[in-house]
Amino acid sequence: MPMRVGTPFPGLHGATEWIGVDAAPSLSIGRPILIHFWAVSCHICHETMSEVSRYRAIYVPKGLQLVSIHMPRYESDTEVQKVHEDIKTYGMTQLIGVDNMHAVAELYQNEFVPAYFLFDNDGNLKFRAAGDKGLQNVGKRLEELFA
Repeated sequence: MPMRVGTPFPGLHGATEWIGVDAAPSLSIGRPILIHFWAVSCHICHETMSEVSRYRAIYVPKGLQLVSIHMPRYESDTEVQKVHEDIKTYGMTQLIGVDNMHAVAELYQNEFVPAYFLFDNDGNLKFRAAGDKGLQNVGKRLEELFA
């Protein structure tokens, strides 16, 4: 069953690797959190990456905590070098976790890429969506949280 609106933030435990940091980041309840699942083999993920970057540019300075979790869809997606290449290609500067064992995805009861989980200031799930159409609604929810 998918994670329901109102569910508390489950954390980020279980990533096989964190890129750019030594350990799983400690996110602060009291500020909105956006968890973004993606995969190197996902065409829609690549198409929507510029919008995720736009949200990062607008909302991270206002207090948004953005974490992108690479969730492989195929065995070939587990090659971390491909993740590094996408990070460079798409100018990803947010925190990035690699979830080769799908442990983080299980915490979020997530099977999809791209997928978005937005938590409010109280650390409760405000909104979840998947796909390119879902991303359009993430923007509206971010606007509400930062209004």
